[in-house]
Amino acid sequence: MLYDLSPRIDSLSPVWPGDTPYSCTVAWAIESGSSVNVTTLHTTPHVGAHIDAPFHFASDGATAADLPLEPYLGRAVLIDLPRAALVLPRHLERLDLGRVERLLVRTNSVGDRRRFPEAFTALSPEAAELLAAHRVRLVGLDSPSMDPFTSKTLEAHKALWRGDVAILEGLDLDGVPEGEYELIALPLRLAGACASPVRAVLRAP
Repeated sequence: MLYDLSPRIDSLSPVWPGDTPYSCTVAWAIESGSSVNVTTLHTTPHVGAHIDAPFHFASDGATAADLPLEPYLGRAVLIDLPRAALVLPRHLERLDLGRVERLLVRTNSVGDRRRFPEAFTALSPEAAELLAAHRVRLVGLDSPSMDPFTSKTLEAHKALWRGDVAILEGLDLDGVPEGEYELIALPLRLAGACASPVRAVLRAP
């Protein structure tokens, strides 16, 4: 069984305030005499379900085209989190982190997915450091960012980067049972890009 974790991307998809919204225009049209329809996309790469490349928060970080694929494909654990401002280390105590390769957290903090939520659950730097210390390969949230909306220092992003933990944001985890799955969320090979949209999927064993 497959669970699609990717919100539909269209002109109403919320993006970070001030970022570039999604648009899709027809450059060549069969109806106008062309042999094919050809569309042009214009958008931020931080739209829908997406990965953050380290270049997003570090000038010397890798771009989307330079990322290894292994963190985005393989065994993952999905957990449900009671409503909280931050994912804290105590929220992860029930897990054997030494056995967790990829962690997805349903924060239940995004209600209307057609509006950008300025109040959402982020990852605390302490939890990020804990995951990095246990060599978790990827962490994913159903909220727009690993750090709070008002953060200017992006401490959680940077702690994950230091620990070589991949970042996956903007997932739609509604209705997916807690448990173990195979995650498939491969980034596009976008040269110079600070992020990449993904078609994120969980496959049940």
